[in-house]
This record gives sequence, structure tokens and C-alpha cells, in this order.
Amino acid sequence: MKFKLALIAAVLSVGTAAFAQTKWDLPTAYPATNFHTENITQFAKEVDAATGGKLKITVHANASLFKAPEIKRAVQSSQAQAGEILLANFANENPIYALDGVPFLASSYPEARRLYDASKPALEKLLAAQGIKLLFSVPWAPQGIYSKREVNSVGDLRGIKWRAYSPATAKIAELIGAQPVQIQQAELSAAMATGVIESYMSSGSTGYDTKTYEHIKNFYDTQAWIPKNAVLVNLKSFNALDADQPGGPAEGGRRCRNPRLESGPGKEHRIQAPADRTRDENSQTFRQTRCRYAPGGCHHAGRLAQSRRCRRCRHR
Repeated sequence: MKFKLALIAAVLSVGTAAFAQTKWDLPTAYPATNFHTENITQFAKEVDAATGGKLKITVHANASLFKAPEIKRAVQSSQAQAGEILLANFANENPIYALDGVPFLASSYPEARRLYDASKPALEKLLAAQGIKLLFSVPWAPQGIYSKREVNSVGDLRGIKWRAYSPATAKIAELIGAQPVQIQQAELSAAMATGVIESYMSSGSTGYDTKTYEHIKNFYDTQAWIPKNAVLVNLKSFNALDADQPGGPAEGGRRCRNPRLESGPGKEHRIQAPADRTRDENSQTFRQTRCRYAPGGCHHAGRLAQSRRCRRCRHR
């Protein structure tokens, strides 16, 4: 992966001498089997190998060290040297965090790449003012709707118990007349099992990780937006890795690139499969839905089973 090689290069570019016996904690809100966590775990292993064990990064998965809303503050205050966040979770702090959570602003990977490129300078400046460095960013799969009810119109979601994990999803709940319930991913399985929530918007990988299919049978592949996770580093901790070569850490950080944004979908296709489908209205099974008119099938937007219409090219 380009991603792996770039991260190894980032570590090597700052030299191993400055890493003597340095230990970092890196909390994330997602389970160890989630592709984001697997990427970070691989990164930590390669850093360990590249530095001869002089920089060790411990990944704390599934909100075991800090809950999702707490991770950014933990990095900022040096309670953790690094951490992974969902940028959209912090939209109330600054609108720049909300950009990739705006419905249908960027609903394909090329669009997500352009949005990331356009917003990255402002994002890096904002984080730097808070004592944080952006190391790299990785997108989720496009977001769809999980619902215990069949959804043929917005009215079908009125009054439903809706998971609100970010300001954007809370706003959607308000607009459709749903009951918002603040639930982070680590709590999602239990919330579905106990009836605390009946519907939510997220990616196919979240549905797979949380076994949503055991509780909710309807998934509508709206491909509404592509949110991104960001791996952040406390700026002082990052700069301390090579005090004698100030340019090293900054250059290493710039070389960290995300292949998902550069070259489109990769590993996530494997773990996304169970929820990259929509409910067949004529049976109680799930089926893959692609527009038959687009070359090779419609890859830029899934169509809803009820409307039988591709949301992007409008073919039936």
C-alpha cells in the first residue's frame, strides 16, 4: 500500500536517534476489526520496526481509553500523544469540521478527494492553533440509512428512534421529525438490542462491525456523504521526535498520504459487502443494486429499491 510506505518513510525521515524509549498512546473509537483500526495497528507495527523499537505506539481500540468525543481533547491536552477522530463529530467547534458531513456535497471518492484537498490547508491551520498536527486522513464508505421500518417517504421516519452521533445527524433527526438519541459506535450494538434506537445513518462497515443485520433488516444506500477519520498528533510530541532537525517531522507528516482518497476504494470493499446492498421490496432478502445503464454498473450512487432510480444518473 502507498499508505504503508509513506508512513514508514515519514518515520525514517526524522531519524531514529530522537526516538529513544519513546512511547505513544493512540486511542480510537472503533473496534479492532474495523478497517480504520487495522490501518492504524499496521502503522504502529511498522513504526516500531522502522525505529528498532525506539518509538512504540499503543493503539487503544473501541473507545477503551477515551470515548469518541473525548479523543481530540485528549490529544490537545497531551493526555494521549496521538488519536483518531471522526472530523464531523466536532462540527460544533468549527464549520471546517462539518464539511464532509454535508449531505450530497461529496458523495463519491473523487469528490471526497477534491473536498479534502480544498479544505486541508484550513483544517491544518485550525488544528495547529490548537496544538495538534494532522498526520493523515481516511474516508469511510458512503453513508446510507438503516431502518427497522420500510421507508417510502420521509414521513415513514417520523417519530423513529434515530441515532445521532454528530451535529449533522442530529440536525437530520430534527428535520425529519425523528427522536434523536446520542449513541457512539462502541455503544451501538447494545442500543439496537435494547430498542434504544431503531434507525441510523452510517456506512456499510459500521453495519458489519456492529452486526446491525441482526436487529435492522432495511438498508437504503443513499450514499449521502463520505465522512473522514483523521489521525492527529500532539504538536509538541511530534516536534520532540527530532529537536535537532526541525524540518524532519513536518516533511514526514506531509508525505503521509491516504490511498483511499488518492486511488479510490480499497480494502474496505471486503468488509463493506454485507451492507453495500439494499432491501429487495419483493422479497425479504438483500440484493446488490446497480444501474444497468451505466458502464459496468452504476458505481457512483446506489439506487433505492422503492424508487428503482439511480440517484446520480437518474436511470431506472
